[in-house]
Amino acid sequence: MALPLLSIFLFSTLTLFCLAESELKVDYYNKTCPQFEKIIQEIVVDKQLASPTTAAGALRLFFHDCMVAGCDASLLISSNSFAQAERDTDINLSLPGDAFDLVARAKTALELQCPGVVSCADILAVATRDLITMVGGPFYNVSLGRKDSFESYASDVEGHIARPNMTMDTIINMFASKNLSVQEMVALVGAHTIGFSHCSEFSKRIFKFSQTSEFDPSMNPTYAQALQKLCANYSKDMAAFNDVMTPGKFDNMYYINLQKGLGLLASDQAMVSDQRTKPFVELFAKDQDAFFKAFAQAMEKVSVYQVKTGKMGEVLFGFIYV
Repeated sequence: MALPLLSIFLFSTLTLFCLAESELKVDYYNKTCPQFEKIIQEIVVDKQLASPTTAAGALRLFFHDCMVAGCDASLLISSNSFAQAERDTDINLSLPGDAFDLVARAKTALELQCPGVVSCADILAVATRDLITMVGGPFYNVSLGRKDSFESYASDVEGHIARPNMTMDTIINMFASKNLSVQEMVALVGAHTIGFSHCSEFSKRIFKFSQTSEFDPSMNPTYAQALQKLCANYSKDMAAFNDVMTPGKFDNMYYINLQKGLGLLASDQAMVSDQRTKPFVELFAKDQDAFFKAFAQAMEKVSVYQVKTGKMGEVLFGFIYV
């Protein structure tokens, strides 16, 4: 009996994804661009030392790119008169310029060394890994050979990037749609151990939360009051560190903070009370090695999600300006 058309389509799509992942190799550029990793490492070190928020920015850029149709650098494509690109949708407008600049610098250096060979998607994946390691996080292998996307549409973003006001059900289902488990989701959200969030993203937790409480009662009162002072005029784009204790170090302090009511975003703090996520928060708070192992494995998994290889994409040729 013939397979239904939908079944044939799903089988063919899954086969393409599996084949794409199988074409990736850790040593992909060994012959075509042997200086690839050395060049990226030099750019990463210089950029992070000059701008310490680069690591958090690159990690966020990587995640926002990969969660929307895979790791294909579509977030680097600019809008034009025909279409609004991903980078210009509201949730991506706050992505830091340092992260875009990092990719542009690395791409420029690599074009001088081996023109038309290295994709921006691979640059972002490796630079993010190197930056995580540089600020104290785990090392993990990055398979290479991704191609850059031909296109980028702002309309594709919504529903793929978690927002601070989303319910835990919504966030868990969002990650599950990309074949990521609850444990992997909790580990990946641990990226908030570095970086910052704008006051507008958590203002509802600290100002007029309810008729009976000025701030979210799940927050440490001293912490909430300090945030109220910091964000008194949050229209001026003020921001706070996601990890108030060790903001520049990739460690497990983020999870320890959650247990003390020091979670900045509502969606983060909610992981302490939800019975599906709470055990992993407790595990990672107690055991940094367990967090690092889970985070590294989840990042490897995300980095190959719906990658484009061969004729599914391209290598952006020449220099890029962002």
